[in-house]
Parts: sequence; C-alpha cells; structure tokens
Amino acid sequence: MADLNELSEKLAAIRAEVLSELEKTTSSKAVYEYKKAVMDGKTGVIGSLMRQMGKIPNEQKAEFGKKANELKVWAQEKFEEIDKKFKDAEARARYESEKIDVTMPSVKHVHGNLHPVTQVTNQLIEIFSSMGFEVFEGTEIENDYYNFTALNTPADHPARDMQDTFYLSPEFLLRTQTSAGQIHVMEAKKPPIKILSPGKVFRSDDDATHSPMFTQMEGLVVDEGINLGDLKGMLDELVQKMFGEGTTTRLRPSYFPFTEPSVEVDVSCFQCGGKGCKLCKGTGWIEVLGAGVVNTKVLEGCGIDTEKYSGFAFGVGLERIAMLKYGYNNIKLLFESDLRVLDQIDD
Repeated sequence: MADLNELSEKLAAIRAEVLSELEKTTSSKAVYEYKKAVMDGKTGVIGSLMRQMGKIPNEQKAEFGKKANELKVWAQEKFEEIDKKFKDAEARARYESEKIDVTMPSVKHVHGNLHPVTQVTNQLIEIFSSMGFEVFEGTEIENDYYNFTALNTPADHPARDMQDTFYLSPEFLLRTQTSAGQIHVMEAKKPPIKILSPGKVFRSDDDATHSPMFTQMEGLVVDEGINLGDLKGMLDELVQKMFGEGTTTRLRPSYFPFTEPSVEVDVSCFQCGGKGCKLCKGTGWIEVLGAGVVNTKVLEGCGIDTEKYSGFAFGVGLERIAMLKYGYNNIKLLFESDLRVLDQIDD
C-alpha cells in the first residue's frame, strides 16, 4: 500500500515536470497538445490521479484527494496562463503582418492589353461587320494558282520572282496577299458576296516601313450593279469610323492585275486636317491601301456571270494602319515585343 508521503513526492515531481515542459513550448498549439496529454482522464499523468485512490489507506484518502485536486487546479490555471501568453503574442504578430500603412503608395496592378495590330484588326472587323461583311480566313500556304494565276497575274510578273516570294516548292508558297481568299470564296459561293479576309502574308521585303511578314485584310463585294462609286462610298465610311469624322478619301489611278480600273486610296490627313504636316509630308493626304473594280477575267475564272455581276476589292496592310493611327515610325516596333512601346496603346 502506497505511503502518503511517497505519493506527495510524486505529485511534487509531476508539478516540476509540467513546469519544465511548459518552458519548452513555443506556441499555443504546443501548449494545447501537451495539456491534452497531461490532463487526459485515462492516460494523462494528472487526469488519472484519482484512479490511484485505491492504493491509499482509507484514513489518508481525503488528504490525497485534496492534494490531487490542488495539483489539477494548479495545472489547469498554468496551462491557461501560458496559452494566453502565446495567443496574445501570435495575435500581435498576425496584426503586424496584416496591417496596412495607409500612408504608403498603393500597389500598382499591371493589366495587359491587346497588340496594336490586333486592336486595329478587331476595329476593322467591327466596322465592316456593321456593313454586312462576313469574315473568311484562308490558309497561309497557298498554291501558285490561287495566289497568282486565278488573280490574273501574268507568268512574267515580278511578284512571281524568287526574290519577292517565299516558295516552298515549285507549286506551293507562303501567300503574298490575302486576295487569294477571294478566289476560294467565289468558287464556293454564288453572289451576292460580301467578305473580309484578314491574315498574315509574306513577302521578301524588309526596311523601316516593310516587313517580310505582315498582316493584310482583303475585302471583296460582288453583286449586281457594283461600281467604283460604291467602293468610294464604303471607304469614306471606313476612314471616318477609323480616323474620325470629317476624314475623307481620294482615288488615284494605279494598276493591279486582278482589278480594272485599279486605284491607290489616300486618306485626308487626320492629324493636320489636310493642311499639311510632317505625317502627310506636307501634302494633306496619306496613302493607305490599294483597291479597284474586280477584273472580269477573275470573275469569269470563278464561274461568275460578268454580264450580271460586278464587284470591287481592296487590300489594306494592318501594320500600316496601326503605324498611322498610333504614331509608329518604324514597323519593327510592332514585332519587337517591347512593352514600353506596346503598353502605350490600348484603344
């Protein structure tokens, strides 16, 4: 039978052990876990003290129970004291990490935007869609027939030369113009036709205003009674929506194998209002695209009755429009992915 003095010494040892272990704890979580281990009614060294009552003589049980309860109350208060100390420290640390200094400059969140050429493409598609145009996207690899022959390009035309065109084989090449798309459409669809064909084109040309790869947009309208006046009216509508009210166009005679008559299209300078400035080189006009009435040979080659139908077509370089609209003086700025340049444009 255990001696009361022996059990008292054991209780004192438990108290000392608890104090020692609490000094080692570093967080409220560690205090909680240690408290659970010590105070558990079945396995805890303090929680199970009352189960030892059977070892105590009857005349000493009251004294032992009193001492055991005193140890249990002391341990409970000690755990709460240490737990509060850690929780207060943790709350202060969390506050320091989460507090906001309202005097500090705000964090700038950088948002991306579309590439200038993509912005111009989307604007033009929106403008032409409002006029009833459908979008057709052709393939970047074409054969000689669709890229040249069907567009009435003579066999000895300079555009067919190796130094101007990227040939993949004697028959296939990287398209030099999105005009090839109009042949595909006219072969597959009967008039009326009103399509827009944007995409990458490739030519062996490279300087400040030309790139071996650039973006072009071809437009084609085929219907009854279409003439050059319809083209002029559509272009005036286009430039006013693209460059602002009051902007107009003028047509200058030119030559393209697939149109007759052919024209170069100038737009009145939207920077000086036609008075003459650096942008328009003092002329008041800026060249923007080529166009014309579709050559009857091209229509007949696609099986379209030229006695009943006629049409107009135009092709515009989207990098050129972006350069004019946003003030770029070198086409290479549009391909270098310099965010200091590209981030300035967000229409």
